[in-house]
Amino acid sequence: MSTLWSSPSADRWRLALDRYEEVIAAQGVARLPELDRWYRAALPAAVGARQPAWLRLDELARLTEWKMARGVWRAPNLVLVRGNDPALVRETSESALREIPHPTRPVSLLASLAGVGPATASAALASVAPSVYPFFDELVAAQVPGLGKVAWTLGCYRRYAAALAERAGALGEGWTATMLERALWADSGGKAGARA
Repeated sequence: MSTLWSSPSADRWRLALDRYEEVIAAQGVARLPELDRWYRAALPAAVGARQPAWLRLDELARLTEWKMARGVWRAPNLVLVRGNDPALVRETSESALREIPHPTRPVSLLASLAGVGPATASAALASVAPSVYPFFDELVAAQVPGLGKVAWTLGCYRRYAAALAERAGALGEGWTATMLERALWADSGGKAGARA
């Protein structure tokens, strides 16, 4: 397990974060590097360009693919996500994004869509509000002191996100909860899911 969490050195955290793309590539998951580039750059730009902000069904499905490629591949969840009505995805995501920065309401709203749980909802939110909503990753959550066994619940996510945001604040200006999530994941070497 990574000892990065206990380090007060922003330089050490930066070194771990700088390795993120290298660790993504090292997972050996066919589409993960391409999906990750899309998730970190194109998705936030696309969603942010819409006023009010909202997600399209194809974007929700693709970020679900990213989430599973980076972790555990669960094909039935992807089928459920793709089966959502596009108008419902727009309406639900628009409502959820209006609730930012509430710690749980946006997650809860997005998780009302078929195939979307707190982890997938957090991935969507992290793409538009990275300082408030880090991606809920089991490997990272296991490194957060005092969090306990990871439960895919709103309460566990709230504690996880708050801990990462607090730690980001302690590292200083410019750090976000999402940056810490990626640094912790990279420092641990990642975790390859089923090959996509």
